[in-house]
Amino acid sequence: MKSISDQNPPLAPGLYLVATPIGNLEDITLRALRILRSVDRIACEDTRQTQKLLNHFAITTPTVSYHLHNEGQRSVELVEQLKDGASIAVVSDAGTPGIADPGHELVTAAISAGIPIFPIPGANAAINALIASGLATEHFTFHGFLPAKEGQRRTALEAFRKQASESALQQAGTHIFYEAPHRILDTLADIESTFGPAQPVVIAREVTKLHEEFLRGTVADLRSQLGSRASVRGEIVLLLSPIAAQSTGLLTRSIAEEVAALMQSESLSEKDALKRIARERGIGKSEAYRELQREQNRLR
Repeated sequence: MKSISDQNPPLAPGLYLVATPIGNLEDITLRALRILRSVDRIACEDTRQTQKLLNHFAITTPTVSYHLHNEGQRSVELVEQLKDGASIAVVSDAGTPGIADPGHELVTAAISAGIPIFPIPGANAAINALIASGLATEHFTFHGFLPAKEGQRRTALEAFRKQASESALQQAGTHIFYEAPHRILDTLADIESTFGPAQPVVIAREVTKLHEEFLRGTVADLRSQLGSRASVRGEIVLLLSPIAAQSTGLLTRSIAEEVAALMQSESLSEKDALKRIARERGIGKSEAYRELQREQNRLR
């Protein structure tokens, strides 16, 4: 009777991008386990975190750190080893390496050196959240983390709003973000300000873990739900499909129209109206003023 090692051919030299579980250890694939056992070395985002996974499956392959702060130097070292015929696996703390985690720089360096790249598929929080969200899956964009600063975050959201308003499609596709639990309420407030309180959103929290949770509803409803909790914890995937431009005036109103409305309804000066609009949209006053001038020039 052949042993398992006899049944599997020797591992080809090259770089192996191995997806690991994002919570539930049962989500590791048989192929991933074979690769991790067979490579010469495993490059880890955090060797201590990966060691827990390796110990669980009795894998004794040597590890080396490969993270955001040593990515450049370590990539050079690993590529030299790959040139000498080594087989190296790259893993992040959880999920697919290179997706909001280290890995991309090493991949590009290896490709430039003519090193074979082998993707070993597995868990990914963004994709798992998407397929269970109920939102459109035909067209979607993964953005990683939204900017941490409020102004930059609102500017990014405003760009998605403009994209939706200019789209000829009923839905402009689904936008997928990762978000930190301590920022989720502020982000929901910015989404509500940008897209309106009726904008549907989905929050996937702790995907595949013991306390996995999906919240679906309008941004105003979910903001209220989470705001009533003592704290919000865990890893979060945030998803939204901008509602059609014809469904809400917020998506179609130009800055000039908003200025005119504020001047009439609240007797604000043009300057004060523009200042408020810039604040609500998360853009600079000068940017708002330039956009107002462009709109006015188009009407002349």
